[in-house]
Amino acid sequence: MKDSVVSSPRTKRTPTFERTPHDILIGALLVLAGGTLWGVNATVSKLLMGNYHADPLWIACVRELAAGAIFIACSASFTPKLLIGALKDRRSYLKLVACSLICVLFVQVAYLKAIDWTNSGTATVLQTLNLLFVLAIVCVRGQRLPRIKESIGIALAFAGTVLIATGGDLSQLSLPLAGLFWGLLDALCTSIMSIAPIAMMARWGNFTVNGIMFVISGLILLPIVRPWANAPSLDAFGLVLVAFTIVGGTFGAYWLFLAGTQRCGAMRATMLGTSEPVTATITGVLFAGAVFTPTDLAGFAMILIMVFLVR
Repeated sequence: MKDSVVSSPRTKRTPTFERTPHDILIGALLVLAGGTLWGVNATVSKLLMGNYHADPLWIACVRELAAGAIFIACSASFTPKLLIGALKDRRSYLKLVACSLICVLFVQVAYLKAIDWTNSGTATVLQTLNLLFVLAIVCVRGQRLPRIKESIGIALAFAGTVLIATGGDLSQLSLPLAGLFWGLLDALCTSIMSIAPIAMMARWGNFTVNGIMFVISGLILLPIVRPWANAPSLDAFGLVLVAFTIVGGTFGAYWLFLAGTQRCGAMRATMLGTSEPVTATITGVLFAGAVFTPTDLAGFAMILIMVFLVR
C-alpha cells in the first residue's frame, strides 16, 4: 500500500525544472523497485493467509508495529530534531491519530481483507482506483468538471471494475461482494492517505510521520488482535515471509518509492507505480495459485490505462 509523496528532510530536494537525466533514471529505478516490492508483498500476504492461516488483522498489527519501529529508529538516527519536534507538537496529535486510523489502519486492513477475499492481483488493481477518488477531491476543490482525458479514464475504470466484478456476465458477480467492498474501501482510504498527511510530512519528514502513524495504528490493533496469543504456526519459510512483509514489503517499499519520487517527480512515479499491480498479478499466478480469465485481464488493463489518463 502507498504513501504520500514527500522527500526525506535530509535529502537535498532538486526542483522539477533542474532534474537531470541521471536524477530521473535513478528515481525511476527506485520507484520501480518500491512498486515491485509492494506487488510481491501482496502475494506474500496471500501466502501467509492461505498457507499459514494468518489472520489479516494479525498481519496488519505485526507489520505496522515492526515497520513503525524501523521508521522511528531511522528518524531518531537521521532526523532526531524533527522527531522530537513532532512529539512535542500537541496540536498535531489529533490529526496524527486520525491519519493513523484512516491512512494506515484502514488502508492496511482493507487491503489485506481484499487480498484474503480475492487475490493479490485483483486487490492491488482495485486499490489503483484511488486515483478516481483523488480526482473527485481535486474537482470539488477546483470547482471544475473532469477534463476529456479524465472522463475517458473514469469510464475505463468503471468498465474495468465491472468486468472484474462480473466476469463479463452482468447478471452475476464472479468476484465476492466482500472482496469488492474491501477493495473499494481500500481505494477510498488510499486516496485520503495521498492527501491528508502531506502537511505534516513536509514539516516533520516522512520517517517521523510514517513511524508515528504506523506505531499508533499498531497499538490500536494490539488489544484487539493480541498477536502473541493468536500467532499462526510458522515454520522457517513462514518466518521469512513475515520478515519480508515487514522489512521489504512495508518499510523498504515505502522508503524506495518515496526516495524515487523525490528524484523523478510525482507524475512519473504514478506511471511507474503500475509495476505494483503487474508484479502482484504475476507473482500471484506463479506462487499463490491465482487464476485470471481473459475478462479479468481486460479489466486490469482498462484500470491501468486509467492511471495514465487521470493524473
